[in-house]
Amino acid sequence: MKIVILGSGNVAYHLAKAFAEKNIPVAQVFGRNEKDLKEISAQLEIPFSTEKLEDADFYLLAVNDDAVTDLSKKILKTNCLVAHTSGSLPKEALEGHYRKASFYPLQTFSKSKPLNYSEIPFFVEAENLPDLEILENLALKISTNVMKSDFEKRKYIHLTAVFACNFVNHLFARAKEISDAQHIPFEYFLPLIKETTEKIYEVEPKLAQTGPAVRNDERVLVLHEQLIADEEHLKIYKTLNESIKKMYEL
Repeated sequence: MKIVILGSGNVAYHLAKAFAEKNIPVAQVFGRNEKDLKEISAQLEIPFSTEKLEDADFYLLAVNDDAVTDLSKKILKTNCLVAHTSGSLPKEALEGHYRKASFYPLQTFSKSKPLNYSEIPFFVEAENLPDLEILENLALKISTNVMKSDFEKRKYIHLTAVFACNFVNHLFARAKEISDAQHIPFEYFLPLIKETTEKIYEVEPKLAQTGPAVRNDERVLVLHEQLIADEEHLKIYKTLNESIKKMYEL
């Protein structure tokens, strides 16, 4: 099967790298950002282009959601399989006279951070059983965790991921703003962050909750609110504490 990856960002890079590590040939990486494409091409020895899309059996669009539909129109071939990697778009977002699918990796991707691809959950969807089997077999070559999922389920998977990953990372960034403002090295908090994330492998998140809100410790809550000068930090602090109290009916 001849594969072309469309995109040059984090997801495109990591999927190309995952395929390369498993000796799955990629005929081309295609996109607009020549600098990033050159870096992927040089590192993984994959041809690239910003102009001519290579003929292929399988096109994988690893781009931002708002670019999927327009980019999919560039694929004029009809006898091929085309999939996007979005968790929040249906396969029908692809516009063309080809077979449409979804190939969604549930992970946060940064080019600078190596990943163990075998642990990444992949959710696949296609218009017919033969194409679904193609995607399953491809995903199983790089991961041990492959599942079928239609868009109705996948969009809730993506929503959950936003809570579990994006919001949590944002709180790390806000925490660092507070520590930086007080000249406290953020590295002091890394063991705490590590223990917090590792704990949920063994303890139900709801049962693992600690802190002043779950203890209903009003003295500490008031003290913290008095310490917070930044309006946005205060809003986050109050909102999350109220959410914790409601969860535990305090």
